[in-house]
Amino acid sequence: KGVQYLNEIKDSVVAGFQWATKEGVMAEENLRGVRFNIYDVTLHTDAIHRGGGQIIPTTRRCLYACLLTAKPRIMEPVYLCEIQCPEVAVGGIYGVLNRRRGHVFEESQVAGTPMFVVKAYLPVNESFGFTADLRSNTGGQA
Repeated sequence: KGVQYLNEIKDSVVAGFQWATKEGVMAEENLRGVRFNIYDVTLHTDAIHRGGGQIIPTTRRCLYACLLTAKPRIMEPVYLCEIQCPEVAVGGIYGVLNRRRGHVFEESQVAGTPMFVVKAYLPVNESFGFTADLRSNTGGQA
């Protein structure tokens, strides 16, 4: 019976999900590496009880309860780095990032130019002196 109302609350559930994942339960920081599965929904038959004012905070509280029962952990903070350089300097960038526990997740060439853009995650703790190290290993090209 409640299945017919799912399309009515979809936007509210998505808003509650975005709220819960933007302000996590432990440190009010963005969540990473989390997946929620919704297996069952029980909805009131009266439309007045299925509005965004009821669904959004309820969704957030349910997701917070799921997070707390899943034994959450605080993760190491990371920076998102976007480094532009010519092709010859890409190897030096990878070397510096690997020494500093960085993780490259995207590399692309800027259309119509010899420049490359490398996107990576770099732990905040490893970021001190990163710029100087990067410049010395790429000959100042990055």
